[in-house]
Amino acid sequence: DVQLVESGGGSVQAGGSLRPSCTVSGYVDIGYCMGWFRQAPGKAREGVASIESDGSTIYAESVKGRFTISKDKDKNILYLQMNRQKPEDSAMYYCQADWTCVWVGIATGDFGHTGQGTQVTVS
Repeated sequence: DVQLVESGGGSVQAGGSLRPSCTVSGYVDIGYCMGWFRQAPGKAREGVASIESDGSTIYAESVKGRFTISKDKDKNILYLQMNRQKPEDSAMYYCQADWTCVWVGIATGDFGHTGQGTQVTVS
């Protein structure tokens, strides 16, 4: 069974950086797309970034140029480097893995495999 465990969230001042990670255990097909989405209290879920099996990436406009998604294939870890953070980045961040990317999950509500989330607070 596939398990995703996020870590590395926390509190940071505006302008600062965090790098949450997502450790994946179990079999994840090499063709899977992986990504991050977030949800703040009282707000809808928002796709943040995705990375496909060929390494191509897509970012939400709100984070483009500030966030970088990457993965360590050998260690099965997904990262989200978050720089120049803003208060509006505050949310619970979740990683996901599926045949379809996080953007499809935002539209359908089906994200495939997801973790329990890691909280990010920017003040």
